[in-house]
Amino acid sequence: MSASRLAEPIIIRGRGIVPGVAEAEALVTRETISGWGGVNPMKGEIIETRHELVGQSFAGKVLLFRGAKGSSGWSAIFHFSRLAGVAPAAMLFVDMTAKVALGAVVTHAPTVTDFDIDPFSVIETGDRVRVDGGNGIVEVWKR
Repeated sequence: MSASRLAEPIIIRGRGIVPGVAEAEALVTRETISGWGGVNPMKGEIIETRHELVGQSFAGKVLLFRGAKGSSGWSAIFHFSRLAGVAPAAMLFVDMTAKVALGAVVTHAPTVTDFDIDPFSVIETGDRVRVDGGNGIVEVWKR
């Protein structure tokens, strides 16, 4: 058992969007993410030049972000990332739109939104996060 597991996790409750359970390192941005032109779906990488995560990969991580921006093709880009094996392990977002909800569904990544506390006040890049999309529960172990 790792040292981070010796401490009790911080629990955040929300509304599950996509059921399933995943645990991974967090990648956090308070910015929205653009699908078309903002993500390389074959690498699972943010490529939007003005984005704070430019050059970073969300592959296999718990992605906490504001929400989706851009065209309705946003979901297709995240679907392609799943097919390429580089999708996020789970997604957490705060601004609900049809784009981001559909993106979560086609990605098949456990997803939670509508949190009881601001997840940005708790989760930082590098924290260990377990997402239970069926029950809307997020557990956070600080790095």
